[in-house]
Amino acid sequence: MDPSQPTKDPTIRPTYTSSQIYEYLASIHQPAHVPSSSSLSLEYLTTLQRHHLATYPFENLSIHYSPTHSVSLDLDVLYNKFVRKRRGGYCMEQNAFFGTVLRSLGYEVTNVGGRVCDAVNGGPGIRYGAWSHMINLITIASRKYMVDVGFGGDGATAPIPLEDGTVHLRIAPSEMRLVESAIPEHTDRNQRVWIYQVRSSPESAWSPVYSFTETEFFPQDYEMMNFWTSTSRQCFFTYAILLAKMIMGERGQLVGNVTMMNGEAKRRIGGQVLESRTCRSEKERLEVLREWFGLVMTEEEERAIRGTVTELEG
Repeated sequence: MDPSQPTKDPTIRPTYTSSQIYEYLASIHQPAHVPSSSSLSLEYLTTLQRHHLATYPFENLSIHYSPTHSVSLDLDVLYNKFVRKRRGGYCMEQNAFFGTVLRSLGYEVTNVGGRVCDAVNGGPGIRYGAWSHMINLITIASRKYMVDVGFGGDGATAPIPLEDGTVHLRIAPSEMRLVESAIPEHTDRNQRVWIYQVRSSPESAWSPVYSFTETEFFPQDYEMMNFWTSTSRQCFFTYAILLAKMIMGERGQLVGNVTMMNGEAKRRIGGQVLESRTCRSEKERLEVLREWFGLVMTEEEERAIRGTVTELEG
């Protein structure tokens, strides 16, 4: 972080130094230079998002494998975790870090909050939970785009303009869009929020993933949200291990992903499962984390999961 930045003005958000940005860009296989403000285009933003998704996996391993079983949103901690340790993180870690990278480059960034649809986690019907997700809104030439690198397998793969109903390719043949509408919990049916939706192909039905507004959220809001999502036994992050990492094709397009739910891992290309593995022991799961996701746990982290609900005891 830049220690020369004033901290008393509440409107000022921290940024990373130029050397930190160089190191981050190199980590995602991009030229290690800070572009001029005129180069901060939608195309460059799309490239950064895709390369980030193919480098840093969505994962909640800190809740299960760290000695403290906690998640920090401190931006220096996040930088060290992503760039130096080559780890990933879950939504607030990913989007706090990536949003700060974009702000450091010169993009206009607004952090907002989202409500995840219960159906995503296997719940009945279409209902939305409490504020538990973080999203970045990026403004380019007076036009706003949703940029999210922190939702895992169903997440957006490119910036999406805030337009009602416009369809965008996600990972072929799947598609994504934003819809402006009320959600079932609204008693005032004139309320409007943005709903991020996906479908597996042009012939499939749309499925809601999460909703969000354009109201700015503050760092202290995410601290409250992060505490609940990382500690509450009502939140599935505390009793399930989840990972997702995008696969990049030869032409820079995202073509598939690798995912893990507890001990079940799958590799997909174009929506088709090409390989699956079932881990029956910690040794097998650590092997998949290393080979499929590029994640290497320390001995201290390997010990930290012992005796927890997510340990594989086979």
